[in-house]
Amino acid sequence: MIALIQGANDSLNKIVDTANNASQAVTAATPELHFIDLLFKGGWVMIPLAFLAFAGLVIFVERYITIRKASKTESNLMLHIKQYIHEGRLDNAITLCRNNSSPLARMLEKGLKRIGRPIKDIEAAIENNGKLEVSKLEKNIGILGIIAGIAPMLGFVGTIIGVITIFHDVSIKGAIEIGTISGGLYTKMITSATGLIIGIIAYVLYHILNMMVERIILRMETDAIEFIDLLEEPGK
Repeated sequence: MIALIQGANDSLNKIVDTANNASQAVTAATPELHFIDLLFKGGWVMIPLAFLAFAGLVIFVERYITIRKASKTESNLMLHIKQYIHEGRLDNAITLCRNNSSPLARMLEKGLKRIGRPIKDIEAAIENNGKLEVSKLEKNIGILGIIAGIAPMLGFVGTIIGVITIFHDVSIKGAIEIGTISGGLYTKMITSATGLIIGIIAYVLYHILNMMVERIILRMETDAIEFIDLLEEPGK
């Protein structure tokens, strides 16, 4: 009886060892997927996608730095301008705005140079200059929006082309092989995933820049109204 139990245990141990060896063999035979290898398997569509990603990154960095510089204005700029206007020192106020490179300062400089003319003329000059400064801030931001829309579609086109190629090969061979189809599909789906990732990132960066510009616009409008109210005070 003991011999039978020991024989059964030995057989069980052999079965377990065989299963472990088979599992290790399968694990060793399964190639590891690396991110870089997957990108190269995406095909020629990855080249324009890489270009879109690079262009979007360059535009975001350049616009972000520019908008951040534009948003850094002296907190006491309007206070000094008010003081100079009350004292009748317009030249000092104009020089102060000229030495400040912010869009707000350039907009107020236009208004200061037209003091003495009708208020409507001053308002029109400030409004026109404000629109010009905003257009400078928004330069190339729209390209990020275009990238956000194009990248996913371009990635999907790459996947469709890959699927067409796979079924073309199947039609030539006259046989359907699951390994060939599944292997080809997962490599072609890389373009769709890459396009979606680039599109999502570009979409987020696009709205980040727009929010930064909107904050500057709000501040410019507020200070412009305050400047006009200052000129409309009695005695001005």
